[in-house]
Amino acid sequence: MSNYNVAPLEVLVEQFERMPGIGHKTAQRLAYYVLNLSKTDAEELAKAVTDAHTKIHYCAECCNLTDKELCPVCANPARDKSVICVVETPRDASAIEKTHEYNGVYHILHGSISPLNGIGPDNITIKQLLARFNGDDVKEVIMATNPTVEGDATALYISKLLKPLGVKVTRLAYGIPVGGDLEYADEYTLAKALEGRSEI
Repeated sequence: MSNYNVAPLEVLVEQFERMPGIGHKTAQRLAYYVLNLSKTDAEELAKAVTDAHTKIHYCAECCNLTDKELCPVCANPARDKSVICVVETPRDASAIEKTHEYNGVYHILHGSISPLNGIGPDNITIKQLLARFNGDDVKEVIMATNPTVEGDATALYISKLLKPLGVKVTRLAYGIPVGGDLEYADEYTLAKALEGRSEI
């Protein structure tokens, strides 16, 4: 009996399966979707992936993703640069932006301290955060790490580093469910959490 599998299709399915949250059936659906694209649309999709991979880098100030030197938030003179909201991922910053309640700037850690997973302070952008305190410009740092063991440990670690600098360090109020991720919280919950933040 001959093998029904087509090698290039199987490779495509395997690539989609490597994506977070994509199981085998969804990967198959995506692969067949890509196969049904016109040659032009397939080339545009491939170019979009390649361009995103080669042109996007970290913002020189906040470590958010951008295709310029500074991200749109850091480049905006109307933003309050005296308040920095520290989050784990670019998706978390995007979730807070959707509330339209925050006018400060961000710092993206790109992870959290997790010794069990081999992630220490040097594996995330804590040094880049500390480098932003070269004057009296920053008055408050909002620790908006996820309400998980790793997120809380990261917030506590950073707050201890910042206390000697005389900076007010606050934490989001616990309207965010413990163990949850900011990117899945609705705008109202995030807005209320920002209003009810407390000092660490």
